[in-house]
Amino acid sequence: MANKKAHEEHIADEASGRATRASYDSFCASLPATTHVIQWEGASVWKVGGKIFAIWSDWKGTPAVSFKCSDMAYQMLSEQPGLAPAPYLARAKWIQLHELDALSEADLFAYIRAAHSLVAAKLTRKLRLELGLG
Repeated sequence: MANKKAHEEHIADEASGRATRASYDSFCASLPATTHVIQWEGASVWKVGGKIFAIWSDWKGTPAVSFKCSDMAYQMLSEQPGLAPAPYLARAKWIQLHELDALSEADLFAYIRAAHSLVAAKLTRKLRLELGLG
């Protein structure tokens, strides 16, 4: 019965235009030179060059997406309803989306693409070249 409810919620999320964990994982996998791990009690953690750029967690059944962002995006997003500085990562300019309706899937994925670029840009030139991010 729980699987049926989760499936129905997934269908509703897709119809509403908000991200699902499956669409998040698929999008992150499409970015260049990414790796994926499940850690921290089931969080879906995406990395580039061994550095994290996005996290989807379902801690206590509540989905939240955290991602690295630019100084300007951090300032703007931290003032929007449904978003806040990410716990433990705020000093590094990470935002947490704790209400999935706060950003459309398209907007969330645009911020995640930017997070990937920001983190990749901080990698060494040698590693960027090895990863084909040259």
